[in-house]
Amino acid sequence: MMKNFSNSPLHNNQTPNHIRDWNNKKFGFLSAVLLRFSLRGYGFCMASLFIFCFGSLFYQLNGGPPNILLDIRQYLGESTYLDDHGPPAPHVLPFPSQVVYNRVGKCGSRTVVILLRLLAERHQFNLVSSDIHNKTRLTKHEQVDLMRNISNIPQPFLYTRHVHFLNFTRFRIEQPVYINIIRDPINRFLSNYFFRRFGDWRGEQNHLIRTPGMKGDERYLDINVCILENYPECSNPRLFYIIPYFCGQHPQCREPGQWALERAKQNVLENFLIVGILEELEDVLLLLERLLPHYFTDVLNIYKSPDYRKMGNMTGTVRKHTPTLEALQVLYHRMRYEYDFYNFIRDQFHLMKKKIGLKSVPRPSSQQASFLRDLSLRTPEPLDEDEELETDLEDDDWLGVCGS
Repeated sequence: MMKNFSNSPLHNNQTPNHIRDWNNKKFGFLSAVLLRFSLRGYGFCMASLFIFCFGSLFYQLNGGPPNILLDIRQYLGESTYLDDHGPPAPHVLPFPSQVVYNRVGKCGSRTVVILLRLLAERHQFNLVSSDIHNKTRLTKHEQVDLMRNISNIPQPFLYTRHVHFLNFTRFRIEQPVYINIIRDPINRFLSNYFFRRFGDWRGEQNHLIRTPGMKGDERYLDINVCILENYPECSNPRLFYIIPYFCGQHPQCREPGQWALERAKQNVLENFLIVGILEELEDVLLLLERLLPHYFTDVLNIYKSPDYRKMGNMTGTVRKHTPTLEALQVLYHRMRYEYDFYNFIRDQFHLMKKKIGLKSVPRPSSQQASFLRDLSLRTPEPLDEDEELETDLEDDDWLGVCGS
């Protein structure tokens, strides 16, 4: 006879207790396991944070990542943001991004500078225009300081100043691109001669402000007398003016002769992107727009605009007249090196126009006497508001070399 224990009181009491004890033991075990994993996770997180912070500090102090970070990167994979998305687009500078305009006095540079101010605002390049007008020759120390200052201008830039050619490469400084404009030598001389004495139409007294030390006899000196009687202002070396802007800072560049002439031609061929002539200013502006579009785009349209043309109404030199033919012939002989250089520049300019596809208007040679008669009518007066006045105030204690 088998006994049925299912309904016994003892069995009924033990079953719930047994289950309760088993559940308590199971819950305690799980709690211990979870607690252990929580402590391990916390410790792992803290250790990872410490390693990351230490690695970052080590990276910053030593200029590079520690090996452990490199190992972690290798373990996690070599892919980076740059691998997936590529590098950011770099800021591409135009070429050339360094331009120097060592403007020649009374050759329309004021016209170009006014245009450059409008263009710099439109095309977002840095225009630095020096206010120094009577120091074209520099000591060796001054040359180095100026070249370093120019090189430190944020690019793209265009720097302009009345200064003779500077050879950057001699001092191991990157050579910028040069541009310039010259003018018929006699016409340039006449413009400066009368401008120093009588100024322009902007005011009757502006010439007195520019040349306060000029006495009445000198101010009203007849230009024919100045030339024919060989006054210093109308003879060499004062007449040897354009070539030094291209020859350089060497003392021999100030001496009228073949050496300075040939060195100036060499520097033009090696260092100047363009040297235009004022008699064909619109073609010069067109070539500048073609060769340096990031600086001169739309320059010709601005130059021809009515608003810009109004600026030139009051800047013509007053009391300007042409000397006698005899005086012009004497002057031309004294300036024969200047005319040799001018004719060279004119030929180079016309050659450049031909290569680009611009047709040159036939003009009489500068060596013809009939051309000398028409000097005063040949070139429109530029806006030379702040042009350099030729004086003897420059420092005589100077050294330097011309371009090699």
